[in-house]
Amino acid sequence: MPASCPRRSRRVTPVASVRLSVRACGQPTHPSRATWQHGGVTAATHSTLFPQVPDSADAVLEGLDPEQREVATALRGPVCVLAGAGTGKTRAITHRIAYGVRAGILQPSSVLAVTFTNRAAGEMRGRLRQLGAAGVQARTFHSAALRQLQYFWPKAIGGSLPRLVDRKIQLVADAAAACRIRLDRGELRDATAEIEWSKVTQTVPADYALAAAKAGREAPRDPAEIAQLYAAYEDLKRGRGVIDFEDVLLLTVAVLQDRQDVAEQVRAQYQHFVVDEYQDVSPLQQRLLELWLGDRDDLCVVGDASQTIYSFTGATPDHLLDFRSRHPRATVVKLVRDYRSTPQVVHLANGLLAQARGRAADHRLELVSQRPAGPEPVYTEYPDEPAEAEGAARRIRELIDSGLPAAEIAVLFRTNSQSETYEQAFADAGVPYQLRGAERFFDRPEVRKAHSALRAAARFGGNDSLLDDAVDLPSQVRAVLSGEGWTPEPPAGSGAVRERWESLAALVNLAQDFAAAGAGATLSDLVAELDERAGAQHAPTVQGVTLASLHSTKGLEWDVVFLVGVAEGMMPITYAKTDEQIEEERRLLYVGVTRARERLHLSWALARSPGGRANRRPSRFLKGLRPGSGPSGGGTAAGGSGGVERGYGSGGAPTVAPRRTRRTPARCRVCGRTLTDAGEMKLMRCEDCPSDMDEGVYERLREWRAVQAGLSGQLAFCVFTDKTLMAIAESVPEDEHELARIPGVGMRKLNRYGTDVLAICAGQEGAGLDEGG
Repeated sequence: MPASCPRRSRRVTPVASVRLSVRACGQPTHPSRATWQHGGVTAATHSTLFPQVPDSADAVLEGLDPEQREVATALRGPVCVLAGAGTGKTRAITHRIAYGVRAGILQPSSVLAVTFTNRAAGEMRGRLRQLGAAGVQARTFHSAALRQLQYFWPKAIGGSLPRLVDRKIQLVADAAAACRIRLDRGELRDATAEIEWSKVTQTVPADYALAAAKAGREAPRDPAEIAQLYAAYEDLKRGRGVIDFEDVLLLTVAVLQDRQDVAEQVRAQYQHFVVDEYQDVSPLQQRLLELWLGDRDDLCVVGDASQTIYSFTGATPDHLLDFRSRHPRATVVKLVRDYRSTPQVVHLANGLLAQARGRAADHRLELVSQRPAGPEPVYTEYPDEPAEAEGAARRIRELIDSGLPAAEIAVLFRTNSQSETYEQAFADAGVPYQLRGAERFFDRPEVRKAHSALRAAARFGGNDSLLDDAVDLPSQVRAVLSGEGWTPEPPAGSGAVRERWESLAALVNLAQDFAAAGAGATLSDLVAELDERAGAQHAPTVQGVTLASLHSTKGLEWDVVFLVGVAEGMMPITYAKTDEQIEEERRLLYVGVTRARERLHLSWALARSPGGRANRRPSRFLKGLRPGSGPSGGGTAAGGSGGVERGYGSGGAPTVAPRRTRRTPARCRVCGRTLTDAGEMKLMRCEDCPSDMDEGVYERLREWRAVQAGLSGQLAFCVFTDKTLMAIAESVPEDEHELARIPGVGMRKLNRYGTDVLAICAGQEGAGLDEGG
């Protein structure tokens, strides 16, 4: 049996250490609030309620709020916990398991709790020990599957389990060589990521090209080449008798599917399942979970569709959103009481999601802060990126000087390439920092290699034909780095190739700034500057300010968060094109905002470098949220409130009627009267209220509509109704996002006519009048 596999004895980590280890900085936790019965709830993410093991099952429930208590006591049948950021989901599910164990309802060895990181699994085990529920298995999907595979392989397959390779990139490189496909380091990383995505989505090599196109993935090479490489990689693994991490899940699925006796033995062992971060499960992980369950439904899942930010790895919130349809009897509990952030931070987070679109947005949770009021978020516009970094460093220096621990502060950015500017600004300001989730800028392989190439060019440049036509320092650097993969235009899509290009582009930009700052600067001077910068970054960084990309911050929190580079082109990122990609970028910003407990700073730069063209603008996601940015035009559907929805009983009727979602009434934007007429609701004003319509735009739209109707052979109102044209002329949208918000402009018409309509609104002569849309 998996549960009886011999375990190596190990020292039990003190509970306090386990709790502190999940804080972003390792600082002492904040004092706990009063219990629920005394007017407050123990802060869900700061301190544990019990310094000692509770003396009874009922004591486990003390201090939980009403919704958390519902989670803890719902021990039978399917349960879905929709938990917003900072609402204490880990607290709720660990108390649920502990209550079941302490009440004698659950046997510790029969419970399998699954999460996505070893850190989260370790935290869960620590909390369960503290609550008197030692012996419960808390593991990642891969860890649980590997343990079962190791145990059952001799019985199901025979022999010993093939060796597990820690890093598959060398195998991919060997497979590429066998296929005579030349890949540089960045393409190799991206091709490896494509293979991983294919396997977790259960896509075989022959189906890769079609599946990638359907998913809208930007393949690093021709999809046919990736499919060939994928097939060669699988052949190479089999030939060498090794498996990779994805194979662990695939093989466990295969064994459970093919060997009924093995499946029954696993199901006899594990009878109750808890899955955390359920919005991040891949199709392969969902299949494994289904096989673990069999025909049973003792399953509790926890997640938040608004925190789905890893779709590029195969994660999908569909399993979470479809849970009620798959399990009609399910109890659904919504946790919306936010114990992490102040009302001001929570208000901004709610505002971001209020403007969201798509399926995940339809199931958003509207958080309610349980903390005292704090300062309003600070929005700052800077002339250029170095000024933005220096401004952040200056403010952080002041915070540290005032007594705030550096480790309670974080600077979060969209891409790893942004870190260099902040590393330098912090070094100049004497601010200690630690870089999370990425290599230091000067430690990145492409930067080290480029640094060496520049040093060689500085030493022997007179004999380098690459520099023959280079007339100044920037052109010399561009010439040298073109041999390392830099190009004037960025590569399409995301991934390692794009990240490498951004690192090289940062060096090109640095050369331009360095030359502008000092007339007559040479390549040797620049190399000396790079040497100095590379050396400065190695100062001790323990207890420093955290520098991190947004993707690496899930599960973390700080007292003060600086969200930097919140500008169009970076947030959302340039290569986010589809509606789904744009919405994931919005959710990424939401995750960043909800990392802040007390203070939040958001900033952007109008230009890249000092004296550069100031053509950037703040992120569209902040429209209507930051002061002076006008109305948001956000969605009007109310977010999900906290509470409990019970599933259908055996008689087919709901035991308790689910709450109906209340729709916010449409009101006139001029006088505020409630609107009921469809035409008025489209205009968002009463018919007799004054209009601020741009008459010129309206007439041009009517002329354009007549042309479109003639070309398509349909009546004019089938293109757009008069009311829709009036609404467009009144709002004069600047981009597709604003145009799509106008009633009467659906996705089909947006895709067909959006370019023409936006051109007309922008005043482009002849736009859309001389050719079909």
